[in-house]
Amino acid sequence: MEFNIEEELKKLPAKPGVYLMHDARDTIIYVGKAVSLKNRVRQYFQASRNKGVKIEQMVTQIAWFEYIVADSELEALVLECNLIKEHRPKYNTMLKDDKAYPFIQVTVQEDFPRVLFARRMKKDKSRYFGPYTSAGAVKDSIELIRKLYRLRSCSRRLPQDQGKERPCLYYHIKQCDAPCQGYISKEDYRKKINGALEFLNGNFKDVLKELEKKMMEASEEMRFEDAMEYRDLMESVRQIGERQKITGSDGEDKDIIALAVDGEDAVAQVFFIREGKLIGRDHFYLRIARGDTRGQILDSFIKQFYAGTPYLPKELMVQEELEDQEVLEEWLSRRRGQKVHIRVPKKGTKEKLVEMAQKNAEIILRQDRERLKREEGRTIGAMKEIQNWLGLSDLVRIEAFDISNISGFQSVGSMVVYEKGKPKKNDYRKFRIKSVQGPNDYASMEEVLTRRFVRGMEESSGFERLPDLLMMDGGRGQVNIAQQVLDKLGLQIPVCGMVKDDRHRTRGLYFNNVEIPIDRSSEGFKLITRIQDEAHRFAIEYHRLLRSKGQVHSILDDIPGIGPARRKELMRSFKTIEEIAAASTEELSSLPSMNEKVAQQVYDFFHNTQS
Repeated sequence: MEFNIEEELKKLPAKPGVYLMHDARDTIIYVGKAVSLKNRVRQYFQASRNKGVKIEQMVTQIAWFEYIVADSELEALVLECNLIKEHRPKYNTMLKDDKAYPFIQVTVQEDFPRVLFARRMKKDKSRYFGPYTSAGAVKDSIELIRKLYRLRSCSRRLPQDQGKERPCLYYHIKQCDAPCQGYISKEDYRKKINGALEFLNGNFKDVLKELEKKMMEASEEMRFEDAMEYRDLMESVRQIGERQKITGSDGEDKDIIALAVDGEDAVAQVFFIREGKLIGRDHFYLRIARGDTRGQILDSFIKQFYAGTPYLPKELMVQEELEDQEVLEEWLSRRRGQKVHIRVPKKGTKEKLVEMAQKNAEIILRQDRERLKREEGRTIGAMKEIQNWLGLSDLVRIEAFDISNISGFQSVGSMVVYEKGKPKKNDYRKFRIKSVQGPNDYASMEEVLTRRFVRGMEESSGFERLPDLLMMDGGRGQVNIAQQVLDKLGLQIPVCGMVKDDRHRTRGLYFNNVEIPIDRSSEGFKLITRIQDEAHRFAIEYHRLLRSKGQVHSILDDIPGIGPARRKELMRSFKTIEEIAAASTEELSSLPSMNEKVAQQVYDFFHNTQS
């Protein structure tokens, strides 16, 4: 049934809700929210309005729209966030990153608490510190805390499991006081946990004093190894202390958010301040459309980022006023369970922090553009060079093949794929040579190519995408083999060979019966070398895997009815193959996993073999 946009616009209700724009292929290209669906959606189709480049382009692609009525603007905002995350529409500002930040969890509800690494903050009785931007820093901090306070890391239920097992290695290396054995009282252990909590709250002075005292005592008693250990612990504590630079005296939690925008690229920089300390920062790449204002981009970023993060600070500081600031504050406050403010600082330290975040975002965006240019030279630029050398057009996909064997033993073939100059590992394929005996690389290559392209002519085989260029690891001989296979199957695919010099280094490409010299300092040559090395590596790894499997083969695997479990039981019970061979059927059938039939098969196998 045809969708009449003009007629459907008349039916729109003057209520809050979410609208979804679809293109002719039924793909959702935009999701938005509105206080009044009737007013908001009609604006897209009014010719007199100055809509901007992005909206004008989007409207030309709208085939139909649908909407969901909500009870309030806040409910519409929540629904909008969920739909954007699910459908990732083309014309919405989108986060390219989906990051999760770790926490340090202290299980204070346990009789003998632990300090753990946690991916999310649960609604339990534990105390959580974070979130932190670096998982590595969190793990280092936890390891340091366990060393400083000799806390347990095991999952034993204490005190119920006390004394049931021997103390672990951490007790023997003096990194745990073994509460699992009752070697430390609940009260003394709790004092250590309180010290760890103080440490996590940023109180490093007492720890440093205590470590320095112990270091000096160890040194005076000529326990120099212990003294060095205390010195190293002090250095670790100082490093963690230096990470937490003081940014304010209010001691509150806040996030500083700023943008850098260039065309259709944007970077959001976030500084995480917890209890007045800058504990970390992170940046996020955004896909935007030309014409989006900073306020619109910030609005979209906040919705998507804080819909997924487990922790919300009391305050967000941004560089510009937001369109939906009031409803965003209400939504964030509901998620946190306490009031959350969004502010645009105009002066003082807070304004400087926002400026610093913006400068960092600009640096990241500039560096990323330079990196992308270099990467483009190594990939797309290199493909264009190869394309020009061979006189081809629209070169996107290259497939390269190699054969690996040792004196013809277990010959294998490899197929590697590069698209736009980058390896596409999901399309790599391995071939075990079936029809060729002995070291015949040409015949093996013919089998591999035939199997690859016969499968490629079948639907839903996983091989349907044909290459724009075949690259053979060899000169005229390998190229001729490939050409014969393609001619036999009626396929028109360019084939070139990588010609090597006396030192087995690529010196040129063999194409259309001509050797084409190539510049060894060019990106195209470097890409050819990478493709050649990758084809070798993939083939050799597969061959090595098959050899290793062959080397662990046991004579017991040749006996009918003997699988991995029975094989292990036989070797555990009889120790050697000779003892198994000498065993009677009664002895064999006495094993738990054996029955009389299988025991007889084992007995017959050895006695028939010996006779």
